[in-house]
Amino acid sequence: MTYCVGMVLDEGLIFASDSRTNAGVDHVATFRKMNVIALPGERQIVLLNAGNLATTQSVVSLLKSRLSHDAANLHTVSSLYQAAELVGHTVREVIARDGDGQTQSQGVDYGCSFLVGGQIRGEPPRLFQVYPQGNFIEATPDTPYLQIGEAKYGKPIIDRVIRHDTPLAQAIKCTLISFDSTIRSNLSVGLPIDLLWQQRDDFDFAPRHRVTEDDPYFLALRQGWGEGLRSVFGQLPDALWFKHGDSE
Repeated sequence: MTYCVGMVLDEGLIFASDSRTNAGVDHVATFRKMNVIALPGERQIVLLNAGNLATTQSVVSLLKSRLSHDAANLHTVSSLYQAAELVGHTVREVIARDGDGQTQSQGVDYGCSFLVGGQIRGEPPRLFQVYPQGNFIEATPDTPYLQIGEAKYGKPIIDRVIRHDTPLAQAIKCTLISFDSTIRSNLSVGLPIDLLWQQRDDFDFAPRHRVTEDDPYFLALRQGWGEGLRSVFGQLPDALWFKHGDSE
């Protein structure tokens, strides 16, 4: 399994993905789940993937190989909507080829999901979630983030903190805390975490950082968050009815 999150905010975009894959406790491996397709000065498109590793690798490989010879590719689409549409079409193509058009066939789950986001010159930053069936949804100012994979453990902190006007630095902090919560509760998600942030209208360079087990900032964040939670929890009042229950 995996955990990936993307955010589209006033200041720009954030993408983060873990790197653990497993097919049972004896088959745990590390694979990057973030791919960037860019034309400096004109566009940057980020792909995050979750699901069947063979399917996602085939989809990414086809998208990259077609950059040089297909008329419609991620270098030529005129909008992020068309980019999401192209990714969805490629997902359906691979599943049709490998799974006879079914996301599950003969006990094998061929399904996968993608987050597709970034910015193409002439339009604002955008973020989409592509489903195994190839259809997709777009993040909005009311819901400025999307998740795929093991989303439930990291969702509560994001729901409480992230708004469309949240600064990128604060959103990065929230993203890493959501990953720490997920890693703590689910063995199928693990370090390293690949993190990328993209300033609005900056088409030349998107900083990246790989968070490893000895990353000092991540370790400090993990410790501070845990201690802070325990401190706040200890300050909450006990229930008035704790000792004697409700009166009749």
